[in-house]
Amino acid sequence: MGQLTQFAPFLLMFVVIYFFMIRPQQKKAKSEKEFESSLKVGDKIITKSGLHGKVSELADTTVIVETMSGKLKMERSAISMEMSAALNTPAVKK
Repeated sequence: MGQLTQFAPFLLMFVVIYFFMIRPQQKKAKSEKEFESSLKVGDKIITKSGLHGKVSELADTTVIVETMSGKLKMERSAISMEMSAALNTPAVKK
């Protein structure tokens, strides 16, 4: 019983760290992978560096993005968000 109370604070710290740090990072990584796999040709996107473009070709890990200045080849992980749905929905007036 004495050893259990001795290790309880360490166990509690691990549980807190898991639920506040490790688990949210795992969820974020999973949602990013799902987003990358759901990309399709014609999607309007924004890269993590701020470039706007449209997906013109897809490969396993790379994507060809068509911008106003030409086509760029980049990694799928460099894409921040997909804007097609946001651009097609009408703006809500307040």
